[in-house]
Order: sequence, then C-alpha cells, then structure tokens
Amino acid sequence: MHDPTDRDAAADARVGVAFGLGAFLFWGLAPLYFKAVADLPALEVLAHRILWSVVLLAGLLLALGRFRTVLLQLSVPGVVPRLLASTALISLNWLVFIWAVGQARVLEISLGYYINPLVNVLLGLVILRERLSPVALAAVLLAAAGVVNLTWQAGSLPWVSLALAFSFGVYGLVRKLTPLGPIDGLLMETALVAPLGLGYLLWIAWNGTGSFVTGGFSFSLLLMAAGPVTAIPLIWYAAGARRLRFVTIGFLQYLAPTCQFLLAVSVFGEPFDTAQLVTFACIWTAVVLFTADGLRRHRRVTASAPEVRESES
Repeated sequence: MHDPTDRDAAADARVGVAFGLGAFLFWGLAPLYFKAVADLPALEVLAHRILWSVVLLAGLLLALGRFRTVLLQLSVPGVVPRLLASTALISLNWLVFIWAVGQARVLEISLGYYINPLVNVLLGLVILRERLSPVALAAVLLAAAGVVNLTWQAGSLPWVSLALAFSFGVYGLVRKLTPLGPIDGLLMETALVAPLGLGYLLWIAWNGTGSFVTGGFSFSLLLMAAGPVTAIPLIWYAAGARRLRFVTIGFLQYLAPTCQFLLAVSVFGEPFDTAQLVTFACIWTAVVLFTADGLRRHRRVTASAPEVRESES
C-alpha cells in the first residue's frame, strides 16, 4: 500500500510544477505584451508597470489580511536600505527589458537571462565567498568566452544582456539578505518608487503627451494590464517554489530565455548570425554543465541524507 503522505507529497509536487511552468512560460512570453506597447517611451511603460503593480499587490495583501504584517517588517533594522537598493536594481532591470523589446533586441534579452544563473554563481564566489566546483567554474568561463566572442565580432559589449543579467543577479543577492517574501518585497519595492512613477505620468498627461487617456479606453486597459503581467508570474513562482526542490526550479528557469529566444527568431524575425550562434552555443553548453553539476551535487546530498538520519538515530 502507498503511504498517504507520499501521495500528498506527489500531488503537491505536481501542483508546484504547474505553478513553476506557468510562471516561467509567462515570463518567457512577456515580450509579446511589451511589444504591444512598444510605441510608447520605455519610461512611460515602466511607470505604468510600477503603478498598477502596487494597486494589484496592495489589494491582494489587503484581501489576505497581510498588509499590516508587511508594513511592520519595515521596522526591522536594515530592511529599508536593502529595499531601496533592490528597488533601484529591479527598476533598472525592467527599464532595460522594456526598452530592448521596443528596439527589437529580444535575442539579447534571452542571452541575458541564460547568463543570469551563471552570474549568480560568480556573485556567490566573489561576495558570499562560496566555493565553486571545477565544473561550475568551467561553465562560468565558457559563458565569459561567449560574451567575449560576441564583443569581438560586434565590436561592442552586449550591454543589454549584461545589464539584465547583472542587475537581476545583484537584485537577487540583495533580496536574499532582506527578510521579505517575494510578493511582500515586490509590493514594498514598487510602493517606494510609485510616487515618482505617478508624478511622471501626471506630468506627461498635463503636457498632453501621456497615452493613458489619449490612447482610448482599450489602450488604457492594456496599460493597466502591466500590473497583472508583473504580479501574476511572481505569485505563481512563489507558489511553485514553496512546493518544489531547488534543483527543479533550476531546470524550469531556463524555460523563460528559451521562449524569448524562440520569439525573437521565429516571431519577431530578429537576425541570428554566426557570431550569435557561437555565443549562444557557448552559453547553452555552460548551462548544461552548470545544471548537470547541480543535479549531481543534489543527488549526492540526497543519497547521504538517509545515512545521516540513521547515524542520528
């Protein structure tokens, strides 16, 4: 007979996979939304993204009765400075992303998010003094070789990819040190910068250049959708991460840049030349090495866990 606990765990894992798949596929397809508003200045789209995210997340936490709890966490020493840093980083990341979609540079976005996990490893090595396995080091060096190749072939740094990878990598590091959940933290981050976003939107509306009113009712709804586009995948990710092993999340995270890559090449028709092929081949190989190394280490830890429990008993 099967243990009911095992059946519950399996069902919970399936729900977690569904949430995880939904989140990363949503993020992978997000360029479709930002392509629809690509005629607007990136700063205007960013302001709407911030403002409507605050409205949605504040409403959600109020409905759940958690709003007061989140506010109380701001009194914890060190939280506000870290939130200010993470706010600046995520705002920069969003601005570069929105601008790049509008400039038909989704391929560079994809490259940036393929590089991001390797940047996390590098940040862990340099800042947190974490030890790096030889395979992980080889993966980082291979990714660096890919970036160097693209820089040499194009004659300039792939700054969009690097800006996205490093801003999100450092953002993740700062958030790791901030005692707030993903949804609570995003509400606080967007709330901190919302006055600037609202002020900017009111200013361009006053000058007659804002699109929220002049664009018509349907376009206004499209701009308001920036809130759900931002919040929904994060909520799904948080729900999936609670139910899944870290190694599973590690596999799923590559769905987003893969979808972005396919959109860039097959839907948006962005050019994909030999230099980019060589760079992506380096990155893909690095990703395979990094993932395989993480899986091997996870299996080793899992295999040793029963032995530890047996010795403790």
